[in-house]
Order: sequence, then C-alpha cells, then structure tokens
Amino acid sequence: MWSGRSSFTSLVVGVFVVYVVHTCWVMYGIVYTRPCAGGGNCIQPYLARRPKLQLSVYTTTRSSLGAENNVDLVLNVEDFDVESKFERTVNVSVPKKTRNNGTLYAYIFLHHAGVLPWHDGKQVHLVSPLTTYMVPKPEEVNLLTGESAAQQIEAESKPTSALDEPVSHWRPRLTLNVMVDDFVFDGSSLPADVHRYMKMVQLGKTVHYLPILFIDQLSNRVKDLMAINRSTAELPLTVSYDKISLGRLRFWIHMQDAVHALQQFGFSEKDADEVKGIFVDTNLYFLALTFFVAAFHLLFDFLAFKNDISFWKKKKSMIGMSTKAVLWRCFSTVVIFLFLLDEQTSLLVLVPAGVGAAIELWKVKKALKMSVVWRGLRPECQFGACSESERKTEEYDTQAMKYLSYLLYPLCVGGAVYSLLNVKYKSWYSWLINSFVNGVYAFGFLFMLPQLFVNYKMKSVAHLPWKAFTYKAFNTFIDDVFAFIITMPTSHRLACFRDDVVFLVYLYQRWLYPVDRSRVNEFGESYEERPQRKLHAD
Repeated sequence: MWSGRSSFTSLVVGVFVVYVVHTCWVMYGIVYTRPCAGGGNCIQPYLARRPKLQLSVYTTTRSSLGAENNVDLVLNVEDFDVESKFERTVNVSVPKKTRNNGTLYAYIFLHHAGVLPWHDGKQVHLVSPLTTYMVPKPEEVNLLTGESAAQQIEAESKPTSALDEPVSHWRPRLTLNVMVDDFVFDGSSLPADVHRYMKMVQLGKTVHYLPILFIDQLSNRVKDLMAINRSTAELPLTVSYDKISLGRLRFWIHMQDAVHALQQFGFSEKDADEVKGIFVDTNLYFLALTFFVAAFHLLFDFLAFKNDISFWKKKKSMIGMSTKAVLWRCFSTVVIFLFLLDEQTSLLVLVPAGVGAAIELWKVKKALKMSVVWRGLRPECQFGACSESERKTEEYDTQAMKYLSYLLYPLCVGGAVYSLLNVKYKSWYSWLINSFVNGVYAFGFLFMLPQLFVNYKMKSVAHLPWKAFTYKAFNTFIDDVFAFIITMPTSHRLACFRDDVVFLVYLYQRWLYPVDRSRVNEFGESYEERPQRKLHAD
C-alpha cells in the first residue's frame, strides 16, 4: 500500500516536472525568434529606411472608421521618433452618446509626416475602446445612523434598478508601443502572434513589413477607471509611448491573449485585472520567479490536500488531537471564504479558499464521529472502553479552551461593537461577516493554542499529520510572496504572516518532543503494536 501511495506521488511530481520543462521551452520559443537566413522569402523592416513618421490619435463613437468624418483629433505628434519615449495628457470631449452609457473608441494612426492617414497607403492603425462597462461598487453606510445627505441625494437621482446595472467607465490611460528591432523575418515561418499585427508592402523586388504598432491593454487597471455620468463634458487621457523589442512584444501579446481567454472562461474584469497587475506591476525577472513560485504552490497545494485527506481517512481516534481546534479551523475557513466572497476578491484567492473550506467541513464530520465528546453515540465508550489517552486529550482540550475564552470572547465582542459604531458597511450581513473574519484574523493564532496545549501536556506530536503540515508550511511561505503581488484585503494579507508563526511553533514542538516508538501515531497505531511481518520460507 505504501508503494502505491509513493508511486502516485512520484507520478504527480513527474508530471509537474514535465510541465515546468515544457513551459520553459514554450517561453524560450516565444522570446527567441529565428531570423531569415537569406533567400527570396526574407521580409525586411520598413523602419530600416528611416522614414519620417507622424502619430495621430482620433476619437469617435463608431467601431469601424471609413472616412475622416465624425472624428476628433485629440493628439498629433509630428516628427515622431520611434526611439524616443514620451507621455502626454490631453482632455477628450465626451460625446452625448457616450455620456448616455455609450462607448468611445480611439483610433491610433502611424503614417508619413505631412500626409493625412486616409491618404497614406503605407499607414498602420489600431483601434482601442476608451470605455468599458462595470457595475458600480455598492455604497457603504453607517448601519446605525443611515446614509449621509450626499449619499441620499445621489441615490435618489438614480433609479433603483440602475444601481445594479453596468455603467460606462473611462479608461484614462492609452499605452502605445512600436517594435524597433531591425529584424528580418523568414516569410515561410512567420510567428502567428506577430503576423496579425504586420502589414506588408512590396517595394521593388523586396517585401517590407510596416512599423508594428501595439496597444498595451495590460496597463489598463480597474483601480484607474472613472465612472462617466451625464454631466461629464471632458475627461483626461494620458497617452504614453515607449519602444519595445520583438521578444517582449511577443511575450506581451501572449499575456494579453491569456487574459482575454480568462474573460472568455467567465472571469470578470476584476479577476482579469489581478492577472494584469502581476504582469504590469512586476519586474520581468521577478515575473519569471513568480511563475515558478506559482507552479510549486500548485504542486504543494495538491500534495497537501491529498495527504490531509489520506490522514483523516485512515485516522481511528482523536488521541492527541484537539477537537475544538478542528472545529475552529473549519469555522474560520468557512468565514474567510464568505468574507472573500463578500469582498469580491479575485478568483485566484477565492477558489483555493473554497476548496479548503469544503475539506475542513469533511474533516469536522470525521472528527465528530471519533471524538470522545460524542461518546454517548459510541457503544464502546458507554461501557468504559474508551482509552485513557482519549479522555486525557479531551480534558486538556477543554481546559485550554476554558482559559482561552476568558480573553477571546470579550475582545471579539468589543471589536464588533467598535466597528459597528465607527466603520461603514454595505449591509448588516457585511458587518457580521467582517466582525467574524476580524476575530478569525486577529485571534486565529490564539485558537491554535488548544492544540499546542495538548501537545505540551502529552509531550508528543506524533499524532499530527506532518506530511500535510510540511506541504502547507511551504505554501505558507509562498503565500508571503503572493501577499505583495495579488490584490487582497489587508487583513487576509496579514494573516499569511500570522500562519508563519504557527508553523514555526509546531516545528519547535516537533524538535522538543522527539519520536517515541511507544507513542500512538496519526493512524491510531504504535510501532510496538504493529504485527510483525512473516518471513518467506526459503
């Protein structure tokens, strides 16, 4: 049986290694592009001819542009230098159609200087929406005093049904890039990602590709969006430009496609925005480190869940295990999941929390069947057959919880009353969940004390699931890295560092109480009680 479990774990680790190697190979293929070795299939860069270029940005309410009618010129950069970085802020007039929950588009043209883009056969252009639709964030109010006067006026000016409907929001940033490498492509093996951004022209006997213009959509963040109302006449737009290499361009195209694929799979704009933040707000080398950290996090998550479930499936008694600590972990995990759900946290954080909550509920069901607290439901305990270790475990557990309640309950009630008086919430449910989760985050370490107290009294840690603890410990330190990368509530971020202390204390107890073969292990067995294997007859 042991070899079967070992083989399965080895298979999982092997698949993980193959996945990491394959991903590294794919990333290398993205960053490195093989140049043309010569011959008639080579495609030369038009920028190598050093043409005089001009950058023009227009706005219109139409998604397709056929002529220069009904467009507004918002930015015109003459003598545009593709090597020079710049950033300019302009005021854009908002049409009435856009103010009435409509859409506004930006058309970016890169064309020859002194020639209108509609009359230039060698111009390149892209279109990007300057607006997006999002449901406004629910307003937070003081639950005892009600809404403020300003909030009442604003709420009365909107229909009740409109408060839950998506409204048009302004994207105040437009980031442009031009690929400046004098790279010669092989026409027989053009990369598919770059090919859709390329426009070819025939100059004599040679084929050239025009400047590759790119719009960086990853720089548009949800936190920067501005709601558009009917009184908005003008809005600021920051147009920034920087050159980009071919390798980085291909990488960025793939990242944008990945974010778009997430939205197609049902991820909201806010969830996709968390992924954008990882790419935009992180150094490229740190981003590569983040990828490997995330891959190991996924592996350790799977192994921790697998060993935790295996441990509880084989466990025969609650000797040495604090039932109240198990109940508390279940309660705290469910409360944290409901809190993250109420805060509309990223699915990157929400999904693992939901899986953990489901496992904790199953563990509580299993623990209650074994616990001496429910000995009235166990026939062997009614006749005094329960072991002395079980009784001692329950006695120590109850004793620790009694002392802990003197400190814990007043602090939790006091914190809930204080937040009700001084903090604004969306609803009474939001206040209740926040009160519970603040107690979980603030005093979660204290609720681990019953298990630590039981370990101290029994002078043993052999009853704990150390394999699962080891994988969870690795993930806890990995979570410390993600706490600075992924957007999450501050209390949840601080809880990541609190868990570090918990695992360090457990490791100290494991060192303090060495293994004794006469002690009962996590499966309700001791080494001395195991039946000796029969020797094979020669």
